[in-house]
Amino acid sequence: MRGSRAARFALVLAVMLGLPLQSGADPGERTSTLADQRGVNLTIYNGSIALVHDRRHVSLAKDENRIAWRDVSANMDPTTAILEDTSAPGAVRVLEQNFDFDVLKPQAILDKYVGRDVTVVHEHEVAGRPLREKAKLLADNDGIVLQYANRVETALDGHIEFPSIPSDLRDRPTLVLDLQSDTAADADLDLGYLTGGLAWHADYVGVVSPDDSHMDLNGLVTLSNTSGTSFNDAHLQLVAGNVNVPPPSGPVLKLMARATASSLQPQFVQENYFEYHLYTLQRTTTIGNNQTKQVALLSARNVPIEKTLELRGTDQNYYYGPMGDLGAKLKIGVYETFTNKDGDLGIPLPGGIVRLYKNDAAGTSLFLGADRIDHTPRNEDVRLHLGDSFDVTANKKQTNFLSDKCTYQSSYEIVVKNAKTDPATVLVVEPIPGVWTITQENLPHQKTSSATATWTVAAPAGGSAKLEYTAVVKDC
Repeated sequence: MRGSRAARFALVLAVMLGLPLQSGADPGERTSTLADQRGVNLTIYNGSIALVHDRRHVSLAKDENRIAWRDVSANMDPTTAILEDTSAPGAVRVLEQNFDFDVLKPQAILDKYVGRDVTVVHEHEVAGRPLREKAKLLADNDGIVLQYANRVETALDGHIEFPSIPSDLRDRPTLVLDLQSDTAADADLDLGYLTGGLAWHADYVGVVSPDDSHMDLNGLVTLSNTSGTSFNDAHLQLVAGNVNVPPPSGPVLKLMARATASSLQPQFVQENYFEYHLYTLQRTTTIGNNQTKQVALLSARNVPIEKTLELRGTDQNYYYGPMGDLGAKLKIGVYETFTNKDGDLGIPLPGGIVRLYKNDAAGTSLFLGADRIDHTPRNEDVRLHLGDSFDVTANKKQTNFLSDKCTYQSSYEIVVKNAKTDPATVLVVEPIPGVWTITQENLPHQKTSSATATWTVAAPAGGSAKLEYTAVVKDC
């Protein structure tokens, strides 16, 4: 059904059903709900994959049992499910399992009844037509098609009654387990499975000091749950690293909501785990379905930072031919760098977005910029590109070019202009191809890599500074 008529029909259908939600269940099966739950452990990985351990107390009869394990994730991969009896290991064995994720809803009932008889209850009386009529539901694609005893209609002026709920529809995702038990006993069962619909990432907020020399850094973990079920009082663990997981065979839902939170006290303990890093929350937490929440990861004070202004070349082609002007008022990038060591840092930082702020003269924090970082081991530098300088720009041009077979000689002039009331130092970073040599320059360069030359250009307040150099490139 589509459009407003479809919405009205679905609403009437849902209200008029009046059928018990569990009528689709096997009469011989036992139902396990969250009321039976004795504990739940969540291990969430990068990439929207999580390992769930759902522990429940279940009464079992001797020999065969059918347990409808309700409130599992709608995104679970049933091929990964493992059931263990923690009270008597080996006493319970899985014979068969079925994941019923086709959830009870009006459209699903319509789909199941295509080709079957239903009762149509008309809203208005029509001469020669009873108010209640039997009809066969022929189709429900972009509208319904009903075959009565003497006609076929595509319109509905009332609602449909169904004799029962189809046996393979349930009101929520359910894993049906056929178990063999050695004895009749109460058992503590642990159901473990991989699922989508649970994700986490790190967010960092830094407040930069007035002199730009250090910052206070807070890290938050953002958790998102669109799995179709809630996890109450869960023991939470997060794994940072690239874990290879084939796509699940079950349905996968898209996720990602956003939330903000104030700084809290860190509550995670970090440890090395295989080739990854494991973060364990030191208390339980509840993650509701369709919920995003944040939990404090770290808080570090007075972290030394270094701001640099950089003019970074992006094209090596102008070393191979005559180019002339290479740009006016070129943007000068603003970068902040800090080292993940010492004090309250020095732990592996999960990848995420770092947002920096700085207070103005009135003490109001203003946004400076943000950048995404990858997973960063301890003692490694974190480099953030925050934006471009407003007052510091550059003009760049090629002043001379000569070539002879595979040797290219070119000269350049870069003028850095500084409209600030303070001096500005700019790093000019040039990618140079082939085997290269700087044969002439008015400022000394550093060979910062095999294909990079870097100059430091100091421009006075309200003035400018010029860099001139000649490069010889051999490419054969």
